[in-house]
Amino acid sequence: MKIIVGLGNPGSKYKDTRHNIGFDVIAELAKRHLTDRPKAQFDSEIAEIRIGTEKCLLISPLTYMNLSGKAVQAAVGFYKVSAQDDLMIICDDLNLAPGRIRVRARGSAGGQNGIKDIINRLGSPDFARLRVGIGKPPPRWDTAKYVLGKFDSAERTLIDAAIATSANAVEAWVNEGVQHVMNRFNADPAKAKKRAEAKEDDNKKDPTSDGLPSEHSATSVETEPD
Repeated sequence: MKIIVGLGNPGSKYKDTRHNIGFDVIAELAKRHLTDRPKAQFDSEIAEIRIGTEKCLLISPLTYMNLSGKAVQAAVGFYKVSAQDDLMIICDDLNLAPGRIRVRARGSAGGQNGIKDIINRLGSPDFARLRVGIGKPPPRWDTAKYVLGKFDSAERTLIDAAIATSANAVEAWVNEGVQHVMNRFNADPAKAKKRAEAKEDDNKKDPTSDGLPSEHSATSVETEPD
C-alpha cells in the first residue's frame, strides 16, 4: 500500500488557488485511475486506486493546510505503512518557479506549514515529498494573499503542465522508487532541453569530415575514438 497525500484547503473558496496545487495533482491521479467513488475517512476525502499492480490510497485532507499532519498520521497508523518507503506528500512551493517540480526523499518543512505539521506529528522528516513551484509573490505583496490567490492565465498553462508531470512523477515513484524519480524529474526543463540539443548537435558531427584516414589506424576501421 502506498499513501499519496495532496495538501490544500477544503471548500469552494480555495478551489484552484496556488496553495491547493496538491489537491489538483490528486484530482489528476483520480481521473487517470479511479474506479470507485471517493469517501470520507481520516478527516479527508480518500479514494483507493491501483497504479500498476500497487494498491494506493489518495488523500486530500479536509483539516486545512496547517493541520494536515492529523490526517496523515491517522492514515499511516491505520494501514501500518512505513512513512519513509510508502508515503508521498504533494504541496506547493514558493521557492520554485511556476511549473517546476522537485522531489525529495526527506528534508525540512522549508516554510511549508502543512509539511511542518506532518513532520511534527510523525516525529520524523523521513518521507518523500513532491513540491510544485508557484513562484514568489511580487514585491510588497502579502504572501498569505498570494498563496490563496488564483493563477493568472500565463501561469495557468505552466501549472496545468506541471500537474500532469507531477502525476507522472507519482506514478514513477510508486513503480520505481524515489531515487529514480529524483533523477528523472528534478532537472530544470529548460536546461535539460539545452543539454539534449547540444548532445544531438555533437552526435551529428563527423570526426572524419576532412576526408583523411586516421594516421593512427592500423586496421580497416575507418575512425579512431578520441
